This record gives sequence, C-alpha cells and structure tokens, in this order.
Amino acid sequence: MLPDFYQFYHPTKMIYGAGLASDFSHELDALNVSNFFMVSDHIIHDLGLLDSIKEGIEQGGYTITGTYLDVPQDASIDAVKEISRLAVESGAEGLIAVGGGSVIDAAKAANFTFSHGGDLIEDYSGAGTLTAPLKPLVVIPTTAGTGSECTLVAVIYDVENKVKLAFSDGYLLPRLAVLDPVMTQSLPPKLTASTGMDALTHAVESYVGVDSSPHSEALAVAAIELIFNNLVKAIEDGDDLEARGAMLIASNLAGTSFSHSMVGCVHSMAHATGGIERVPHGVANGILLAHGMEYNFEECKEKYARLAYFMGQDVSGLSVDDAARKAIQAVRDLHKKMHALGAMPLNLREAGVKKESLEKIAQAAQEDGTTVYNIREVIAEDILVHLKNAY
Repeated sequence: MLPDFYQFYHPTKMIYGAGLASDFSHELDALNVSNFFMVSDHIIHDLGLLDSIKEGIEQGGYTITGTYLDVPQDASIDAVKEISRLAVESGAEGLIAVGGGSVIDAAKAANFTFSHGGDLIEDYSGAGTLTAPLKPLVVIPTTAGTGSECTLVAVIYDVENKVKLAFSDGYLLPRLAVLDPVMTQSLPPKLTASTGMDALTHAVESYVGVDSSPHSEALAVAAIELIFNNLVKAIEDGDDLEARGAMLIASNLAGTSFSHSMVGCVHSMAHATGGIERVPHGVANGILLAHGMEYNFEECKEKYARLAYFMGQDVSGLSVDDAARKAIQAVRDLHKKMHALGAMPLNLREAGVKKESLEKIAQAAQEDGTTVYNIREVIAEDILVHLKNAY
C-alpha cells in the first residue's frame, strides 16, 4: 500500500572509486570556496590517511587552514564547540571531515555555529532550527556503517548528563561525499563488524519505519542484500576492496534511506545503552537488532517476510509468520558468525553492560527521540523484556 504522501530530497553529491580520496579536488570547484578546515582523529592521522588527501586538495589550488584531531569515541559537545572556534579563527570557509560517524557528526554539528554563530544547545537543539544554508561540508568516511555522510542528523554525546542528543535539519546534509574503499581498508575486524551491523540496522529499521516510502524501501533492500553478501568477507579479508566497496555503498544507501524514513526502537535501545553504559553504537545495534525486530514483529511481519529474500533466505511456500521469522533468524545467524570470528560480543553482558542498568536503559529508550518513528509504541516495561533477552 502506498503512503498518502511522502517526499524524497537528497542534495548530497556522492562520488565513488578506489583511490578517489586523494584525487577529487576538481569536485571542490562547485562549492565556490577555497579554504577548508579539516576534522579527523588521531587514529586516522597516525595511519597516514590524511596525507594524500591534503596533498591532493592543495595541488588542486585549495588551502587547509587547520586540522582538529581530538574527536572522542562519541562526538562530544566540547569537541564540537572547539572545532567551530578553531575553524572560525583559521579563516576557513568550509569543512572537510575524514573519519567515522563520530568525526562526521562532530563536523556536522560544528557547522551550525561555524556558519551562523550562537550556542549549539540553546539555538539548534531538536529539528528544523535553521533558516539558511550552512557552509560547505565535504565528507570522506573511513568506516562503512553510520552513513552520516548522507544523513540530515548529527548525534552528539552530552558527557555531563550521559545522554545522546540528536540534531536534525535538511541543511545538515553534506555537499559532497567521497566514497573510497581504500579509506576503509585498514579498518580492523571488530570495527568492520560493528559498523556493518550499524548499517544493517539503519536499513532494516528504515524499511519498516512509519515514514517509509517506495524510495526509502528500495534503497534499504539494496543495502541489506549488499551487507549480507559482503560483511563477513570484509571481516575475514580486510584487503578485499570489492567487499569493502560494497559495504561502503551499502552504508550510504542505508543512510540515505533512514534519513528519509528514520529509525526506531533498536536505535532507542542502542542510544540508551551507549549513553548509560558507553557501549559503542554499532556494537549495541548489532546485539539488539534481532530483539528489536521481535518487539515489532506483529506490526512488521509482512515486511520482514519480504526482507528474508534479500537476506538470502528461501521462503517459498512459507506463511508470512514463518518467512518473517526466517528474516529475524538470518540477522541472528549473521551476528553469531561475527561473534565466532571474534569480531563482536554476543550479548549485552559480554559488551560490559551491568544487569542492574537494564531498567534505566529501558526508561531512557522510552524517552529517546527515535521512538516517534517506531511502528509500535515504545514502552519501558515492554522493551525491558527484550533487553533482558539480549542480556
């Protein structure tokens, strides 16, 4: 059944190719600015990934005015403020982010005050707070999971209150995303697994979300098929550029999908788990995805049944319920394969979550902003049952 109304808008230009990150300066011509401030982290710097990027940009006649490398595991409010301050002081006219989801989100959030001044929390909290475009942002992802290079959301960690804050605005979308599988080649197996499961969660949740549409669903199923065919390969052989590239594209497709239809209770639980117990976002999503699918089963089983095919399952002759169960089992089996490879914890207990924190996590999940888009109302006492199953 088609929705009565939906819209699809995606102004970010995506370019893909192995080695492209060191040779894309001609793409900057369309941005009409010459000076860029770079945001990354120490790991990316120490791997030497920034050198060829900077060289290619400078050879193209552009200037890197400065670099910020102190983005933490979860992009923090303090880091965002410092990026904005340094970028302004350096005379930059745009930002370039090279890294995973935290680096990209930090740059996206910093662009609020870098472009328009003010205070991040007081002036830009929530959704749709901007009335004018931001300065150009170019993104080069080094992980294949968050899809942040093509989403209108930035998630920032409030260290003091132990909560993740979501900022959403159409103007947050980067102007250019450079997808280069070479940039993900050094990603270790554990990060390959967790970011891959993050992308899968984006795809599954966007496919069944209340705001899903034919456009978002098409992107989601393409991402799911790529992930099931390539994630394990990328974990087992990090030098497999075809698998790496497939995962990078899958992450981008899933990010574009959920940027339009949003995510639901799996992210509600993952945000709460990350905020309270500091479990990395992709790890939390990987553990909780099948359990969130169970929570939404009655409302989503027809769609789960359709997804089973793209997960490589033979569902011919099965009832809707049985086919839907095959999809959930396929997610569990993929997660177990990664656990067997030593790439991901099997449950919340192995991830370091304290059992006494589960009730607090359930309450925080109920209060998370993503609950608005979940197809079933997220109630703490009901979600707690599934958190306990995940423990």
